[in-house]
Amino acid sequence: MAKKVAVLAVNPVNGFGLFQYLEAFFENGISYKTFAVADTKEIKTNSGVTLIVDDVIASLKGHEDEYDALVFGCGDAIPKFGENAGEQYNQDMLSLIKSFSEKGKILIGHCAAGMMFDSVGAVDGKKIAAHPLAKSAIKNAVVSDEKFEVDGNVYTAQTENTIWMMMPEVLSALK
Repeated sequence: MAKKVAVLAVNPVNGFGLFQYLEAFFENGISYKTFAVADTKEIKTNSGVTLIVDDVIASLKGHEDEYDALVFGCGDAIPKFGENAGEQYNQDMLSLIKSFSEKGKILIGHCAAGMMFDSVGAVDGKKIAAHPLAKSAIKNAVVSDEKFEVDGNVYTAQTENTIWMMMPEVLSALK
């Protein structure tokens, strides 16, 4: 039986990256639900397209056991996180990443995902791929120059342009 995935979409989210995950999951019969890292289900892509996702991140808290994997759909995550670090939805996001990690669930992401995973101790000592501009901020993981990395339960791609290279590994783990 295919696993169930919680997909976190920051606001604004990189639509190209987000839709690669969602299309692959849909086409392969993998159940997923999208959660806005925001106070509202209405978010935008970083190109300005309005999206209505399934729910907000606050609704995922306490329901981690209903999912087998967590996707961090990046976008303008770091600048917006910096502007809104104290907002409850960002604190919920960090708490949920940590919770999924502590439960040994699959973590998937691209761009700044590795940095967010690193910030909560989810990738300590693991090899990850990250956006070149995020590499210097990662302290506890081993950042490679590869286009994607799989280390145990952690699947990371450098950017939205390399998700497709990682996706066969992700789909294999989720089926």
